[in-house]
Amino acid sequence: MPFYEYECKSENCDHRFERRQGINDKPLVTCSKCGEKTLARVFHTSAIIFKGSGFYSTDYKNKK
Repeated sequence: MPFYEYECKSENCDHRFERRQGINDKPLVTCSKCGEKTLARVFHTSAIIFKGSGFYSTDYKNKK
């Protein structure tokens, strides 16, 4: 099961945490610290960028 990062968007709360959930589980909405329904999932961009004519077949494939 993947981990999801959540952040409370309330003005008075800066609670940020990770939760292990199934892919089909509903996202959490209530903050466990302040009790308000202001939680949002935090999404991160990918750090890997594939560019060029071909990643495996032209760059790293054994020539034999």
